[in-house]
Amino acid sequence: MHPSGLHVVRHHADAPGPPVVLVHGAPDRSKNFAHVVHQLSDLPVTIYDRRGYGKSLAAGEHGGGFHTHAADLIALLDDTPSIVVGQSAGGAIGMLAATLRPDLFLALGVWEPPMVPWMWWVGMDAWQRTMTSVMFTDTIALGEQFNRMILGNERWEQLAERTQELLRAEGEAFRADMRSQIEPYFDLADLTVPMVVGCGTSSFDETHRTAPHRLAARLGAELLVVDGADHFSHLSNPAAWVRLVRATVELAGCRAGGGAR
Repeated sequence: MHPSGLHVVRHHADAPGPPVVLVHGAPDRSKNFAHVVHQLSDLPVTIYDRRGYGKSLAAGEHGGGFHTHAADLIALLDDTPSIVVGQSAGGAIGMLAATLRPDLFLALGVWEPPMVPWMWWVGMDAWQRTMTSVMFTDTIALGEQFNRMILGNERWEQLAERTQELLRAEGEAFRADMRSQIEPYFDLADLTVPMVVGCGTSSFDETHRTAPHRLAARLGAELLVVDGADHFSHLSNPAAWVRLVRATVELAGCRAGGGAR
């Protein structure tokens, strides 16, 4: 099932492995998983642009936020138990969806998900930085400012005007994702599916390098640390992200066979 207006692409549909769904972060789009998907030809992999991003921009519905995106993910799974792997905000959305429909998750992999409302994550500083984005009234300006910060001014100026316009327009969905983090958006006690928490040693923010260790410890999840990988490893080091996907697939197989997590 394709939720209304979403751009969804299914790769390797005839592959014999368990179904895998990849969920992108904020701001981002599914095409940035291309090098990851190429290395997963033995698995049926679904990627999609979340509501308000990329080719799903017109389906934004004023940004939606994490609960809307979790509902979209559940609809996309179409009552088929699957393996879900999410990057950054995509991991947070995966966790929220897994608390709502745990029966649909064979296993869940997350890569450096933001959990700023939980003070054990990093404390008030990260929450306040996130709320700065929430306070923007001009979402077009927010889209440009955030992407300039990530890309750098020189790289931003080299982008085609059409690409700049798209990234600016995604500011509305990005603000909604940030607004979703004003307070905890699910109960950790309800997160019971088998999980792998991934992180790299080269992420630009210490939060991304260290907080996933705390998350894995609290959930009793497997921790995957990839030397040299960063927050955007699905682009910069796709082999690291392939490791996360395969570790999640392996965990699902262990659970299905009665093995311990």
